[in-house]
Amino acid sequence: MALRIFTEPQQGATYDQLLTFARTSEECGFSAFFRSDHYLRMGTPGPPARTDAMVTLAGLARDTSTIRLGTLVTPVTFRPVGSLPILVAQIDHMSVGRLEIGLGAGWFDAEHEAFGLPYPDIAGRYDLLEDQLGIMHGAWKSPAGAEFAFTGKTCSVQFDADAVRPRQQPHPPIVLGGQGHTRSARLAATYADEYNVSFAPVDNVREVHDRVRSACERAGRDPSELSYSSGQTICCGSNDEEVARRAAAIGREVDELRKNGLAGTPAEILEKLATFADTGVDRFYLQVLDLDDLDHLRLIAEEILPYAAGR
Repeated sequence: MALRIFTEPQQGATYDQLLTFARTSEECGFSAFFRSDHYLRMGTPGPPARTDAMVTLAGLARDTSTIRLGTLVTPVTFRPVGSLPILVAQIDHMSVGRLEIGLGAGWFDAEHEAFGLPYPDIAGRYDLLEDQLGIMHGAWKSPAGAEFAFTGKTCSVQFDADAVRPRQQPHPPIVLGGQGHTRSARLAATYADEYNVSFAPVDNVREVHDRVRSACERAGRDPSELSYSSGQTICCGSNDEEVARRAAAIGREVDELRKNGLAGTPAEILEKLATFADTGVDRFYLQVLDLDDLDHLRLIAEEILPYAAGR
């Protein structure tokens, strides 16, 4: 099981904090560094968000060397569907082919209202997502020198496919996520390289991934072509006192984190990770909320990463 680091900068983080955390993740041997794509802080008051996901990834593309980079996930409502392939392709070139693009329909209506962003109903958001995937996949798979044209449910585009050609061929990996209901599963079977279910119990993760596998089979695609991922908040310590200190630092209770996340000693966390691996999860996103606690990263890397990799 590959372990990836996942951060939530909308809770208050500067680019310098993210860069330090990403570089430390890279030094520790984690396979990827992902961030959320939100503009509005959630939950308790605190420092405002100061970063944009695409700007962050562009900076990290130049300021890191080997670690893969991505979003979990970018709401399709945030950026015009015709322009996102340009952003993705440029960042992929800037990173020398280390970018992954997570996409979703969006769910946080308050941030759309706060920043004047369009927020159609769920059917309309999935129309946008389907068009976005169709544009990216279609343009990226067009032959060299071709003009790409697309007419979808929400827009039409026409441009030179080479103008949005990424470094990775045929394209950067596409990560979709959700609950694997009919439309989401169909889009995953058609376009995705990975399907993510996070912050859910292991039995729910298995059920969702099985729905996606079934959708692949109906579409004539080998389900093994996809990676199946999950993620939880992590709070690891060498002893109970260290676990409690780290839980307090992020405003959470240890018992609640043990139930709804990954909390405890490395041995406890490895045991819970094994339950996800047994369902077929091959990538796990460790949501780390305290971006100033670099020792937390190092402990996970030393005591969990080597054993998880062997699963």
